Amino acid sequence: MRKFFIAILLFVFLSGCEKTFDDVVDVNRTSYQVTSLNSFTSFRYVAGDSLLTIFIYLNSSKDVGQVFCNVIASDDSKLNNDPVLLLDNGKNGDATAGDNKFTALFPMSRYYPVGTYTINYFVTDNGGTTKQVALHQFTYDNGQANVAPVISNVFIEPDTLVVTDTTVILTSVQVADENGLNDVEGVYFIVYKPDGTTNNTQIFMFDDGNFDEHGDETAKDGIFSRFIKIDQSNAKGTYRFEFKAKDRGGLFSNTINYSVLIQ
Repeated sequence: MRKFFIAILLFVFLSGCEKTFDDVVDVNRTSYQVTSLNSFTSFRYVAGDSLLTIFIYLNSSKDVGQVFCNVIASDDSKLNNDPVLLLDNGKNGDATAGDNKFTALFPMSRYYPVGTYTINYFVTDNGGTTKQVALHQFTYDNGQANVAPVISNVFIEPDTLVVTDTTVILTSVQVADENGLNDVEGVYFIVYKPDGTTNNTQIFMFDDGNFDEHGDETAKDGIFSRFIKIDQSNAKGTYRFEFKAKDRGGLFSNTINYSVLIQ
């Protein structure tokens, strides 16, 4: 709670300055200022009680035409198709009309991924100018028992090659998660050299349908892919590729090792 109020005070101070600091929150002077907003740091889905109360206080609503927000999930997807309107009308979660507290109720789903969420707040003034005025982050628990992802069907082509020039290898792995694919935070492999050494670099794979860059044919089908390049500088011998996935709850999948022979 202490950190929250420090952040709000910092914002109020900056909103009175003429210097522009970044593009995240507009800090130019306006006739209104944010005085406070949501202070909760976590929210857990409970059947029958899944409404998230979102609010923001302004010091004045004189020149305010509209207040709204966007809710961004831990996988960077925007949960609302249309802007979520925050109203000061004494209805739909707003306790008192005309007190400059703008409120909305937003339904959360047990199918949304766990992790850190962001609420971005915007104000449109009576002149039609829209500015982002604040943001708030919290941790979401969808109420489901977290189950680790499972990987299978590792594929590397070619897995035996004579390198005389730069050669492109396609790697892929299938991933399943009982909590849904959006619960998968990352899929990667680590390469071990023929002498058994590794730099432990996690080479992340993609399920984005971008074949030209990543070798992935279909987006969001659970098959993660990655092109890698081999050339004459790579030591000859058998390499071990160690595949693994991690979910947003911090659980790791099973590990699959796959050998590649470079001659």
